[in-house]
Amino acid sequence: MIYLDHAATTPVPREVADTVYEVLTTRFGNPSSQYEAGLSMKRSVEEWRKTVAAALGCEAKQLFFTSCGTEGDNWAIEAACYQNRHLGRHIVTTAIEHNAVLECCKWMERQGYEVTYVAPKDSSGIITAEDILSAVRPDTAVVSVMMVNNEIGTVLPVQEIARGLKAKNPKTLLHTDAVQGFLKVPFSAKTLGADFITVSGHKLGAPKGVGALYISQRVRNPKPLLAGGGQEQGLRSGTEATAQIAAFAKAVELRKKTMMSARRHMEEIRAYAVEKLTAIDDLVLIGAGTAPHILSVSLAGWPSQNIVNDLGAQGICISAGSACHQGKPSHVVATLGLDKRTAGGVIRLSFGPETTFEEIDRCAEAPKMHHDTRMPMLK
Repeated sequence: MIYLDHAATTPVPREVADTVYEVLTTRFGNPSSQYEAGLSMKRSVEEWRKTVAAALGCEAKQLFFTSCGTEGDNWAIEAACYQNRHLGRHIVTTAIEHNAVLECCKWMERQGYEVTYVAPKDSSGIITAEDILSAVRPDTAVVSVMMVNNEIGTVLPVQEIARGLKAKNPKTLLHTDAVQGFLKVPFSAKTLGADFITVSGHKLGAPKGVGALYISQRVRNPKPLLAGGGQEQGLRSGTEATAQIAAFAKAVELRKKTMMSARRHMEEIRAYAVEKLTAIDDLVLIGAGTAPHILSVSLAGWPSQNIVNDLGAQGICISAGSACHQGKPSHVVATLGLDKRTAGGVIRLSFGPETTFEEIDRCAEAPKMHHDTRMPMLK
């Protein structure tokens, strides 16, 4: 198998899998139990929290474990709206956010909030800080802007937006979905300026089912996500998923050690893929994304799902957009204003530290063969 869909999920290294097995079989104590097996696990959870927090650039007490990025996004937006419930009922986000943010915003609209969806001005997919800040009003409770778009690799200016918000409307809170940015695009929570930062484990070598939310000290009394036994400082009650948390910490530890070299490798892989793929007739690059691990292209005239299915039958894993779309047309591509043939042929390749140049060579041959042997869409 040639796996080129790391933006959807990532393989779990053996060291991480071994960590899961150890915790499940020999260190299975409940962190809330008062005997030594439980107390030991409680100490371990706090050490794992410190590991993830250090990589994120925050204090351990500011990091709360979640089940996934979607949970973190929803919690952040709802908590921000609750914190600023007396400020106003307006939200600013982008039209290219992950559905975890967009669907949450739609839910808030049903609760009486007004949402401004800022779209890219052209097919580059770029959204500037000024684009966002111009939409902010005195009654804006929260701005939610992703760090890296998961489909076209656009890196959004979160730090610049944070500085602008501080000057324009300092009470407005800022959330960023950093699921595709964490340990791929360098940043630190201490200097980024966001009040909420969402991250997810399975995008960097941890198993599915674990993530984290950073909450800054500006959020004085965060709205709990779950009430119950008081875990996660009383903000997300429920017995901790200790094996997943341990795996998350181990995956973060491994990625942090090699982050810069892995980033350089993925940048080289991406550049090589651009060179190989753009040699195919009718293939064009989509967007001006600069994330090192995401490349969006279109084989204009050839339906993307047909390409994905054809390559998948050959053991080459790519996608037609976010895995969360489940075959539906991508809202991200729709915002770019592409012609029908180009929009219909968009595919995404996404890379990891394990991706090889030989895999890119083999992958590039497959869409060329598809182009040369399949029927295109009617003009």
